[in-house]
Amino acid sequence: MIRNFFSFVICVIVILFFSLFTIEEGHKGIILRFGKVLRDADNNSLIYNPGLHIKIPFIETIKILDSRIQTMDNQADRFVTMEKKDLIIDSYVKWRISDLSRYYLATGGGDISQAEVLIKRKFSDRLRSELGRLNVQGIVTDSRNKLMTDVRASLNHGTSGEEASGFRCNNDIKKFHFHSKNYDSSMQEQYRVSDLVNPNSMAALGIEIVDVRIKQINLPTEVSDAIYQRMRAERDAVARRHRSQGREEAEKLRATADYEVTRTLAEAKRQSLIIRGEADAETAKLYATTFNEDPSFYALVRTLRAYENSFKKNNNDLMVLSAETDFLRFMKSPKSTTGLNN
Repeated sequence: MIRNFFSFVICVIVILFFSLFTIEEGHKGIILRFGKVLRDADNNSLIYNPGLHIKIPFIETIKILDSRIQTMDNQADRFVTMEKKDLIIDSYVKWRISDLSRYYLATGGGDISQAEVLIKRKFSDRLRSELGRLNVQGIVTDSRNKLMTDVRASLNHGTSGEEASGFRCNNDIKKFHFHSKNYDSSMQEQYRVSDLVNPNSMAALGIEIVDVRIKQINLPTEVSDAIYQRMRAERDAVARRHRSQGREEAEKLRATADYEVTRTLAEAKRQSLIIRGEADAETAKLYATTFNEDPSFYALVRTLRAYENSFKKNNNDLMVLSAETDFLRFMKSPKSTTGLNN
């Protein structure tokens, strides 16, 4: 009897161990029965909120999925604008699961990496389409916020940005029915979905795009190098213009200085000639006065100077003069000189 009781207790413990399960905060769960998602009478998936729940052991399995907002960093990629200009854009996407059943089936069992591959593919196509309708100025200025809104809407609804802005999903809404009474109306509202889901939208994958943002916009390396070369050429042209203007100003200053030097030298030469002329006139005047006072003495002085200049020591000139010439009269004896003077 005791043995049977212990066996019963062990069986109950084992059954409870395989029947009870908990879901942590920030996660949701769906039940799989023989690998198929368990649904209610209205063909809606049964969703489990965080807490303690029960399932049929060995028949049903629980798949717990992360319902928090996820962040996917995209690798910088090349995009072409309306002006046919290439841009290297680095971006990120924030997303979360909106339909656990669709998400589980689309990602092959709730694989996050597979979900990010699908998101990246669709996001790249949508962003490329939206950027192709804008120019560079529109992308880097105020149009960026509208661009991000249009991309998010087009991803969620599977339409272009303009069509998605007018998209409304208000008719024929079905509510998910939950297995536990712990669910409130806000959680039911979160899992509302349209009967008609665009197969090109992220809703078809059970994913909701919360936000998309561009982190950085760069030009390709070759374009950046060309821009730097053009900027360098423009700076070189400005430098050459400044150098040319400097050389022009230097030539003007040099010409002005040369003119001032020439004018100063000419003025100095003119003054020197005037002074020399006045001195020569004064000298001639003194000579004339002296000559008038004592002509004989003046004649003697002039002749002696002529002797000095003619009979210099290093003078090798040959002079042939007559002994009776008047130039040599002061070299004769006093008697001859007296006779000559008489």
